[in-house]
Parts: sequence; C-alpha cells; structure tokens
Amino acid sequence: MDVADAPGEFEQLVLLAILQLGAVAYASALRERIQDDAHRRVTRGALYATLDRLTTKGWVEWAVEDTTPERGGIPRRCFSVTAEGLEAVSRSYTAVRALADGLEDVLGKA
Repeated sequence: MDVADAPGEFEQLVLLAILQLGAVAYASALRERIQDDAHRRVTRGALYATLDRLTTKGWVEWAVEDTTPERGGIPRRCFSVTAEGLEAVSRSYTAVRALADGLEDVLGKA
C-alpha cells in the first residue's frame, strides 16, 4: 500500500464514522460519533477540512438534502464512502489488525 493510498489516522476515524452512521452521516453526527466513540475532541474546522480532503481523494461523496423549516431553510450534506474509500479504509483496517494481532494483553492494559 502506497502512503498516498493510505488514509491518515483522523481520515480513518471519519471514514469509519460515515460507514457506521450510514444514511444519517451528517457533519454534526460525524463529529459527535467520533468524539463519543474515539474519545477525541473534534473541531468543525478539522472535520470539514478532512471531509473536503476525502472528497478530493474520491473516497467520500455527498448529497445535499432538502431544506426543512426546522433548519431555517439551511440545507445539510449527507456523506457516504465511495468504493475507493471503502477499499482504502479496508486496507488500513486490515494492516492495523495484523499489526495488533497477539497484543491483546499489552493493549488491554493501556
């Protein structure tokens, strides 16, 4: 796997969160999911910069939803992982699992 084809650590978290959330993968939900599950503070700027980068790489795409009165007419984007993005995060996930194999006792104590 070429480094250019490997997602960075935060990119991995964003891709995994999009996959977890599915049809409700909005930026606010992504931010909350990463903060809750990864116990990591996520700024809106960092999240949007990463989503833009993942879109440029062709790993993420988005669609604008219809506006609602509750949102004051402000549309929101729903994100999804492309086939290329799924392949990239899958390769990365496989590499991490292979490297962590047998370290359950060590990592469980961390």
